[in-house]
Amino acid sequence: MTRNAPWRRTAQERGAAVTILVDGEPVPARTGETVAAAMLTAGAAFERDRTGTPRAPLCNMGTCFECTATVDGRPLTRTCLVPVCEGTVVETPGRL
Repeated sequence: MTRNAPWRRTAQERGAAVTILVDGEPVPARTGETVAAAMLTAGAAFERDRTGTPRAPLCNMGTCFECTATVDGRPLTRTCLVPVCEGTVVETPGRL
């Protein structure tokens, strides 16, 4: 692989550190990330199905609705489309 290959990884700086609340628990995040990315990184469950099995995002582009949660009081919000900001509040229970 040459250094000029079009698929090489490019350096990218991460955004500023912020904290969001997921079901009342603080979750570290970085500006520029989506709420779903922050939750995945922290290992937070998005929802549980009727058998209690944890669910998580499937597509990460807003088409599957597996990552929906209540974000800042807005129910059924696709967290993969919402950028984090300091103090974002996410509630996951009761979606189904």
